[in-house]
Amino acid sequence: MTATEPTATDPTAGVGLADVRAAREVLAGVATLTPMEESRWLSDLAGGPVRLKAENLQRCGSFKIRGAYLRMSRLTEAERANGVVAASAGNHAQGVALAAQMLGIKATVVMPVGAPIPKEKATRGYGADVLFHGRSVDEALELAREHAELTGAVLIHPFDHVDIVAGQGTLGLEVLEQAPETRTVLVPTGGGGLLAGVAVAIKALDPTVRVVGVQAEGAAAYPGSLEAGAPVPLTAMATMADGIAVGRPGDVPFAAVREHVDEVVTVGEESMSRALLALLERAKMVVEPAGAAAVAALLDHPHRWQTPAVAVLSGGNIDPLLLGKVIRHGMAAAGRFLYLRVCVPDRPGGLAQLLVDVAGAGANVLEVGHERLSPQLRIDEVEVRIHAETRGEAHAAEVTARLRESGYRVEAQPV
Repeated sequence: MTATEPTATDPTAGVGLADVRAAREVLAGVATLTPMEESRWLSDLAGGPVRLKAENLQRCGSFKIRGAYLRMSRLTEAERANGVVAASAGNHAQGVALAAQMLGIKATVVMPVGAPIPKEKATRGYGADVLFHGRSVDEALELAREHAELTGAVLIHPFDHVDIVAGQGTLGLEVLEQAPETRTVLVPTGGGGLLAGVAVAIKALDPTVRVVGVQAEGAAAYPGSLEAGAPVPLTAMATMADGIAVGRPGDVPFAAVREHVDEVVTVGEESMSRALLALLERAKMVVEPAGAAAVAALLDHPHRWQTPAVAVLSGGNIDPLLLGKVIRHGMAAAGRFLYLRVCVPDRPGGLAQLLVDVAGAGANVLEVGHERLSPQLRIDEVEVRIHAETRGEAHAAEVTARLRESGYRVEAQPV
């Protein structure tokens, strides 16, 4: 090794505050200092100040550039010459691709089959080659490891390396600098690199701050692993939050999480949908489902944690098609859609009057259908099926009550 080559870091070593501070020096001018914004609607809900750390506005749309650049900046010249390979559902892929472009390193990224198209296109746009393998990050890692063995490329693991954890930990430094009075920090969690790094930094600076990891219920490897005392792989995963869909915690982040993190909670798909929709409507923030996980936890348990609290919005790279689906799902979860089955007289003007009555109750009709042949109907009746948009659960109940007061036989259910 020449005198100008950096020293490789032991990937199995522990991570400390000094590592995170050193990482910030390397990342100066690379990672953006993302905004910290107070959320009035979440603050009102939680009964105290809640702030959003908008890492969805980071370069590449997520926190991943922090760890990826740090890890790759410390490769030797010989290692750089052989290129790098990574496995990712999209955010780490983009971080590796951009870091490789900045450092002049050839990059190959293995993505799961079905990875979001915008994430794939962005990865290619930064100059990386993209391969597809498996249905999860864990399966994509298998091919990435094979590629590394065959070509000599360095595997840039998405979370299981001390440099990755230290790089992600720079976000923790920013949280306490931007909001030093913080009492709780909630962090979306997959493999654990971000959670581990943030916890290392924050606990070293202020051990009284509570650090909470948030996982998707359908991909929650940490609760069982922490209970077992070692990383335990999941046998199956199912979540729309591809950014945190990881079946096994990394060894390096697991050690830090076990030592420094106060608790790990889970959130369901409906909660993430509601959080994503609320962030769009109230904060004007575009986030992916994984990026909304911390806010979802606050919506589920608004009084569980001490405030001031910070919810990390870890990423904003969402496929527009998925965004449309999640918005509709989030509106349904919030009681914004209502399905009505209404019996009306089978005579001219019956349907028109019903629609006037629905509109008069303030609901917006999205779709209408008829049913004439049903044993539940009288001979002079027709059943009208209406999908309507409301302002929420209370308004949906009001619409149903007003129709019944008008003499209609109504069956109603949220969509």
